[in-house]
Amino acid sequence: MEKNLQQLAARLDGQLYDDKLWRSIYATDASVYRELPLAVCYPKNKQDLKELILFAKENNTSLIPRTAGTSLAGQCVGKGIVVDVSKHFTKILSLDTVNKTVSLQPGVIRDDLNRMLKEHGLFFGPNTSTSNRCMVGGMVGNNSSGTTSIKYGTTREKTVALKTILSDGSEAEFKAVSKQEFQQKLKLDNLEGNIYRTIFDILSSEENKKEIIEEFPPRELHRRNTGYAIDELIYSEVFSEDSAEPINICHLLAGSEGTLAFTTEITLQLDDLQPPEAAMIASHYRSIEDCLQDVASTMEHSLFTCEMMDKTILDCTKQNIKYRENRFFIEDDPEAILMLEVRANTADELQEKTQGLLETLEENGLSYANPILHGEQINMASELRKAGLGLLANIVGDKKAVACIEDTAVALPVLADYINEFSQIMKAYGQNAVYYAHAGAGELHLRPILDLKKKEDVVLFRKITTDVAKLVKKYNGSMSGEHGDGRVRAEFVEMMVGAKNYALLKQVKATFDPQNILNPGKIIDAPAMDTSLRYQPDRIEPEIKTLMNFDENQGILRLAEQCNGSGDCRKSADSGGTMCPSYRATKDEKDTTRARANTLREFLTNSDKENKFSHQEIKEAYDLCLSCKGCKSECPSSVDVAALKAEFQYQYQKEYGFSNRSRAFANNGKMNKMASKIPGLANFMFANSITAGLAKKVMGVAPQRSLPKLAKITLEAYYKKNKTRLVPNNPIKSVYFFNDEFTNYLDAEIGIDALELLSTLNYKVLFVDHEESGRAHISKGFLEEAKTMANKNISIFSDLVSEETPLIGLEPSAVLTFRDEYLRLANDRKKAQELAANSFLIEEFLKKEIALGNIKEEQFTSEEKSIKIHGHCHQKALSNTAVTFDILNLPVNYKVTIIPSGCCGMAGSFGYEKEHYEVSMAVGEQTLFPAVRKATKETIISANGTSCRHQIYDGTKRIAEHPVSILRKALKTNN
Repeated sequence: MEKNLQQLAARLDGQLYDDKLWRSIYATDASVYRELPLAVCYPKNKQDLKELILFAKENNTSLIPRTAGTSLAGQCVGKGIVVDVSKHFTKILSLDTVNKTVSLQPGVIRDDLNRMLKEHGLFFGPNTSTSNRCMVGGMVGNNSSGTTSIKYGTTREKTVALKTILSDGSEAEFKAVSKQEFQQKLKLDNLEGNIYRTIFDILSSEENKKEIIEEFPPRELHRRNTGYAIDELIYSEVFSEDSAEPINICHLLAGSEGTLAFTTEITLQLDDLQPPEAAMIASHYRSIEDCLQDVASTMEHSLFTCEMMDKTILDCTKQNIKYRENRFFIEDDPEAILMLEVRANTADELQEKTQGLLETLEENGLSYANPILHGEQINMASELRKAGLGLLANIVGDKKAVACIEDTAVALPVLADYINEFSQIMKAYGQNAVYYAHAGAGELHLRPILDLKKKEDVVLFRKITTDVAKLVKKYNGSMSGEHGDGRVRAEFVEMMVGAKNYALLKQVKATFDPQNILNPGKIIDAPAMDTSLRYQPDRIEPEIKTLMNFDENQGILRLAEQCNGSGDCRKSADSGGTMCPSYRATKDEKDTTRARANTLREFLTNSDKENKFSHQEIKEAYDLCLSCKGCKSECPSSVDVAALKAEFQYQYQKEYGFSNRSRAFANNGKMNKMASKIPGLANFMFANSITAGLAKKVMGVAPQRSLPKLAKITLEAYYKKNKTRLVPNNPIKSVYFFNDEFTNYLDAEIGIDALELLSTLNYKVLFVDHEESGRAHISKGFLEEAKTMANKNISIFSDLVSEETPLIGLEPSAVLTFRDEYLRLANDRKKAQELAANSFLIEEFLKKEIALGNIKEEQFTSEEKSIKIHGHCHQKALSNTAVTFDILNLPVNYKVTIIPSGCCGMAGSFGYEKEHYEVSMAVGEQTLFPAVRKATKETIISANGTSCRHQIYDGTKRIAEHPVSILRKALKTNN
């Protein structure tokens, strides 16, 4: 097979990988399953897909179609070749604004599509919680619905046409056809003709139609995705005399999970943009029962959203850096919240609708609080709900909220009764299940809390799913509402639709795919639901010793295991945020947060080496990680890959040794200290093309890079020289200044600006001798040295720093180390935590002082200036860019905007390294560089990170200023 795969790779225009790393990365999706595939392919065109189909037929293997890989039912897991179209099939092909349709390839992200459509007054309605990374091909495959389905329907209803490649390699386009056109299709002498003939034979039978109508979920239940949608075809004019609807096989293909055909182009029906005025009432409840009792009556108000979150989800948000800020509207400690959105074309109409909804809630008397949200508040609350899946992974330990019964849907009038019986089942199993999602559509994502590492809970996994399947059948509901059958629910399709109908579904599959090469084992003839699980039940848990402290995660392995595959790290740059910059540059799954967590999990779990970190595959997966910490705050599962990488580098290099370049970068503080004695000569050497070129070549630095220059005088020397002058007569308070190794030797001018600014504003600045921050050592895996530095700094500052005399610093990557890595490196964690609580960016300190009234706008110029801010990644992850925005807005006529950039791409030494240069610059080109180039020459570019300022210069030739330097120049005493 290896030779055959090599020959296949040579015939493809796209990429084919069959090594252990890529197979491990694609062994899982967002479900509980794990199967190592034969290979992974990124096809570039239709011919590649035809080659893959031919290969599968000739080699008795299969193809597993995949886009974002966020499926919860195991749709993207299998033993064949995973065919990932997310990299190359990403074009929006045409837009018809008259008929309101768009044609595109399957790898287009839903939110990216809607951003393009917005200027035309249109949008694609189905809105999944994964909308900022899920792709339209996957939405068609699963018949996705999301939060807006109560108003805009499902993906099936929006699918106009599909261009496909069938299992014999032939091309076929499916779209609405009339009764007469259908008759012509029956005459085709090819696989497409066979498909139409089989559909005709099945549905021409009155007995079959009667059986389908009796056994399938009712058509009124729009969230029904059990098996293949042959029930939907009955209502066409071909099979129903009183119908004028044409027949469209797309309705069958939508929700078929890539088991019937390979889609290459999709045409969607669009809707006009939603009414512009919106309000959301977040009704709070003391019980799940009270919450559900309110659903039916509130749905009479023509809601655009009716979503539910329970206490488990809400509690998971408390520890997540990003999402805890979104809890602003939560009052007390509710058991459940119902998010009810109304929209209107005018403010008066919105007020009327909101008032009517409030009156209904008050008349019912079941909710105890009903805050009303508007504008950005709605988006923040909605993001909280959307993050539900990822947030559930924050449950510490091996027990997790498991996807198996999370997709059930029943008619709204019986929802409360269904949930009541469901709760009785859970109680019988000793379960405190999770309840959240689409209450208004009769579908709640219900999840038992199980430890699938234990055989007894795997038994419960099956028992609970079986009992709930029977309950769903009793209420004439759908076991799969929008997430699909996959393999977790496929075993129950026959129970849900009956044996006769199941035989018809098998007939459909056999006609489309007679050799069973398209995603076998999904929907039809699936393996047992409790096989091929991500974890081996009752395994001996690996003991992984680490230098950094991962106790809060119960070890480094469990931190990696927190990744549940939700794929938030795959969102595009246009969606904002930082995570994950390298993936945004390469579009390779290997470079996602998810892949890095999965790779570490795979090898730490399955390695037979004494040092389980010593695998080249892990090194390759982490090579392009910039340690930006975007995942620390933006990943709802709180997978901290920067910490994982630091520990991995230490453990790996402990065995294989540290390179000279890594040693040089880690010890650049010491080198700069020596060079600072002769700054003029050192800077000449760095600027001279011959000597600088030689240094770059020796050190493996990209020749395109400019080298940072040493300051003429160190900040320490300046402070000592001006110490007496800098002390105000009656200081407001004293602050300790962390003179980091970057500021002291390279950016002393910025440090001088900080000292002069603080002194002028009447603050006493205190210097003490201290160690380097350890940032450079951490970034290169020199954790023993970093640990020594951390403990010395904690010892030095812990008895000095307090709430009254805080520690402040200029360089985010240095001072924020006190709030992050020091907590994992410290011998005395309590002291480290106390010090972290009083360690601040200088912007954070200044903002607090402004709020206290100690710093006033009258102290600054009234001159007009325009400023654009690029925030440091670590600041975004551990603090926020709002503090920089706020302090630069203090001068009354400063117009300040934040560039919606992610990572700049430099990331310390990463962007200097010649093998990383192209990726580094590609990251900068995503948002930052274009925004800087677009700014006028008069506009000030602000960046508080030393690496960021160098990257901006190398990428745009613009000089960026630290916010402190801008404020110092703005002081009236300087004007």
